[in-house]
Amino acid sequence: MILAFIIFGVVMAISLIAQARLHTIYQKYLRIGTSSGATGAEVAQAILNAAGIRDVEIVRADGMLGDHYDPIHKRLVLSTENYIGQSIAALGVAAHECGHAIQHKSAYAPLHWRMAAVGAVTFANQIVFWLPLAGLFTGALSAFAGLAIMAAGWFVIMLFNLVTLPVEYDASRRAKVILGKMGFIRPGQEADGVSRVLDAAALTYVAAFITSLVYFLYYLMPLLTNREE
Repeated sequence: MILAFIIFGVVMAISLIAQARLHTIYQKYLRIGTSSGATGAEVAQAILNAAGIRDVEIVRADGMLGDHYDPIHKRLVLSTENYIGQSIAALGVAAHECGHAIQHKSAYAPLHWRMAAVGAVTFANQIVFWLPLAGLFTGALSAFAGLAIMAAGWFVIMLFNLVTLPVEYDASRRAKVILGKMGFIRPGQEADGVSRVLDAAALTYVAAFITSLVYFLYYLMPLLTNREE
C-alpha cells in the first residue's frame, strides 16, 4: 500500500511538472507577437493550402489548449486564443495541428496506428479506473486475476502513449520547418519561441508515457515474481 502511494505521488508530480512547464511557456509566448502579423487560423489555412489539403475544416473552440486535429471528421480545432491570436504560441500550435493533417494525408504510419487503437485504449481506461473499485467492494476477482487484468489494461494504455510520441514529435518538427519556410516566423526569438512551446507540449506526452509504463510495471511485477499483493 505504501508503495502504491509512493508511485502515485511520483507519477502525479511528473505530470504536474510537465503541465506547469507547458502552461508557463505557453502563457509567455502567447503575449509575444510575430512579425508576420498572421493569426493562427490564417497560418493553418495557408499551410493546408500549400500541402494541397482542401477537405479539412478549421474551426474555433472555447477552452485553453483544446487544440487538436480530428482525422475522423477532417476538422482542425483551434482554441480561441490560437484561432484569432497573432502570437508565437498561436502560430506554433496552429502549425503543429496542421502537421497532423499532413501526416494523415501522407498516411504516416504511427498516426494510423494511434487512430486504430482509440477504441482499445478507451476500453482499457475504463478497466483501470473501475476495476479497483469493483474489486474493493465486491471481491469477485482473485488477487492474481485482478493484477493480470490491470496489467493488461495499463499495457494497452502504455503502447498507445508510446505510439503517440513519434506522432507528436513529428508534427512539431513539421511545424517548425513549415513556419520558417513559409515566412510566418523569423529566425531568432520567434523560431526559438515556437520550439520552446512545442517542446514543452511534447513533454506532457512523455510524462503520460512514463506514468502508464510505471503503472504497467507495478501490476506486472507481482505476476512475474508469483507474489499476490
